[in-house]
Amino acid sequence: MQKQNKRYNDYSSYSKSIFSERVQKISVDAGFTCPNRDGSKGFGGCTYCNNNTFKPFYTSPRKTVTAQLEEGIAFFGPKYQAQLYLAYFQAYSNTYASLDSLKELYEEALSHPKVIGLVIGTRPDAVTEEVLDYIAELSKKYHVFLEFGVESTSDETLEYINRGHGYAETIWAVDAAVKRGIFVGIHMILGLPGETKEMLMEHAVKISKLPIRTLKLHQLQIIKQTKMAKQFAENPEKFDLFSLDTYIETVIDFIERLKPEIIIERFSSESPKDLIIAPNWGGIKNFEIVHKIEKRLAERDTFQGKFYQKTQ
Repeated sequence: MQKQNKRYNDYSSYSKSIFSERVQKISVDAGFTCPNRDGSKGFGGCTYCNNNTFKPFYTSPRKTVTAQLEEGIAFFGPKYQAQLYLAYFQAYSNTYASLDSLKELYEEALSHPKVIGLVIGTRPDAVTEEVLDYIAELSKKYHVFLEFGVESTSDETLEYINRGHGYAETIWAVDAAVKRGIFVGIHMILGLPGETKEMLMEHAVKISKLPIRTLKLHQLQIIKQTKMAKQFAENPEKFDLFSLDTYIETVIDFIERLKPEIIIERFSSESPKDLIIAPNWGGIKNFEIVHKIEKRLAERDTFQGKFYQKTQ
């Protein structure tokens, strides 16, 4: 089965099908925190997390949302003559605040004449019925994408990485959002400590049961200034980090078991070189990994959903 002449359901084709021109995401750091950072569920955040790995230079909670959008547009604008923008509330948990605060921040972003919608990154345990009702209302007027960091379907793994919630919260949050008509995507990390190849394949089976639209995959990276960096230094034998070739094969095995309708938005992470401790993939770019995956899919004559079972 092929999607848009590819062997997987790719985000680029989906984006072109719904937008009349190029759309660029502009990251915004609105000063949120997380329940496993502020003490409501714990401290320190997720053991692998250093938000500096994905914060562009122009983002800062000390700046207004509008100022960050203007700087982001000034950076991306000259590269493309015509394009519109999505405000990407990315750093930490971007629904973890009062409804009044969320309204103020989201609506400031949507008031920009070139912003046509929002991408809201958050956690499954950081949304409420009230917040989801509001996001659903916004979705009727704008393009709104709600992204949940799921990372693993194993409660044991989630506890080990200090997530502060279990997989049951993921199931609830996704179902609650989708029943309101909200577009939902999730993030998964492949290679977390203690997870076997069999567990990774089971992740694909489990998330295929969720009514999600998009998926972002990330390889585990050991990043400086994280608790996991300390764990890795003390007990490296507990970590089975992927080589690039092994990761590519694992991703293909994973998507073979993935529901074909799920749109794959990303296959891998790309963090600043000066923050990565391991693995060392030689500075390869995300688009190069995509090309390698597409080549191996053809060589293996396989495709997304090859082993997916509708009754699973």
